[in-house]
Amino acid sequence: MTRRELLGTAVASVLPAVAAPRAAKPNIVYIMADDLGYADLSCYGRTDYRTPNIDRLAAGGMRFLQAYANSAVCSATRTALITGRYQYRLPVGLEEPISENSKPNQGLPPSHPTLPSLLKKAGYGTALVGKWHLGELPSYGPLQSGYDQFWGFRGPAVDYFTHAGATWETDLWDNDRKIEQPGYMTTLLGDHAVSMIDGYAKSKRPFFLSVHFSAPHWPWEGPGDEAESKRITALKGNMNKYDAGTQNSYAAMVAALDIQVGRIVKAVDSHLMAGNTVIVFTSDNGGERFSNTFPFTGRKTELLEGGLRIPAIVRWPGRVRVGSNTEQTAMSMDWMPTFLSMAGVDTDPAFPLDGMDLAPTLGGSYQPVPRKLFWRYKRRAQRAMRDGDMKWLKINDNEFLFDLAADPMERANLKDRQPEVFARLRREYAAWEATMLPEDPATYSTSFGPTQLADHFNTPPAPANTANRPGPSPPQP
Repeated sequence: MTRRELLGTAVASVLPAVAAPRAAKPNIVYIMADDLGYADLSCYGRTDYRTPNIDRLAAGGMRFLQAYANSAVCSATRTALITGRYQYRLPVGLEEPISENSKPNQGLPPSHPTLPSLLKKAGYGTALVGKWHLGELPSYGPLQSGYDQFWGFRGPAVDYFTHAGATWETDLWDNDRKIEQPGYMTTLLGDHAVSMIDGYAKSKRPFFLSVHFSAPHWPWEGPGDEAESKRITALKGNMNKYDAGTQNSYAAMVAALDIQVGRIVKAVDSHLMAGNTVIVFTSDNGGERFSNTFPFTGRKTELLEGGLRIPAIVRWPGRVRVGSNTEQTAMSMDWMPTFLSMAGVDTDPAFPLDGMDLAPTLGGSYQPVPRKLFWRYKRRAQRAMRDGDMKWLKINDNEFLFDLAADPMERANLKDRQPEVFARLRREYAAWEATMLPEDPATYSTSFGPTQLADHFNTPPAPANTANRPGPSPPQP
């Protein structure tokens, strides 16, 4: 038994003893970091700082070693997460990401069934603390898409001290009311997440709490970097604001995130809810400037593994084996069918899910289920498909075939050595893409009316040399 497994066993031996009797509907706490790289946690390999609280969460549950984001950027992944479907089925999912340059009035349609809306119908309390980034009021928002409560920000990012968003105006909300509250953003989100858990514990109602931290997304400001916040604020509209941050400031941001995750877990445990609460920790896409994505290459906005591969940890005492790892491939859109399955809630048959129910894996079925995964990204006309260990990748006019098991850094291009596999993956990708909305928003806005969009919403899932490698990407919103 490894030290991690021994520690996990010790954790598990305590938690079930203090947990309340398990009810039919488990509580669900979903925690998502922003731009956290695959190896940015010490339990995934980071060595220049420690994340003890998240490490304990992993020791008490399961680590996914092949978890993926649905996109290499945030709002597209969030579309997939909340709908359980490939984001390319919805116009909002084509925005990479939603920004001031996006198609006007773009957002998640309130009429589309979502993870919180379906859980809400089944009697769950539903709350979002943190980042929304799926459309602006008055047409779109968390309360319009199934959440009972919302405390956080609506845009892509905010300053950690002023809470100003992309337009340099305060972007902090209590439900649909804009507010101002002093404090470091990561700490404030932790405060409100703990408060939500305290409230649900008193009500005895099953709950789904989504905590979407902004950390460690730009601006790179640790809890002690208020002077940096003032400097960036003084540079409004100047792209030199991105010439900021250090490895030390990044470490401080992740340490602050780790502290708040520890507080959230402690709140669950202190209310004797551990045995009836599944906690998930993950990220929305691959890492950014200061991230560690080893052993992968690439970063946010790239379909190389470093832009897509993310940490994912699940703890559920008595249900998920402590100190365990899984090689099951997983995507952001899988959490919706997984949580609905755990809660015994039916999906909406009019909107079939693309995601996979991971509950059997979490329950002890350790033999990975083979599956095919697909991505596309407008920048550099990127395309990718994974089938088993083989991955087809296209960047502009350059195409690659990689064996991820033998070559996780994606260096050895096998397209000429395995032409049959290369051709098959290209064909299967083309068949899958034909079931998605056209990539260009200008195309769907003119040629796709309500009927055609509905058809695409309801399309079932598709059956199942480094010279041209892209260089570093600039920071993205």
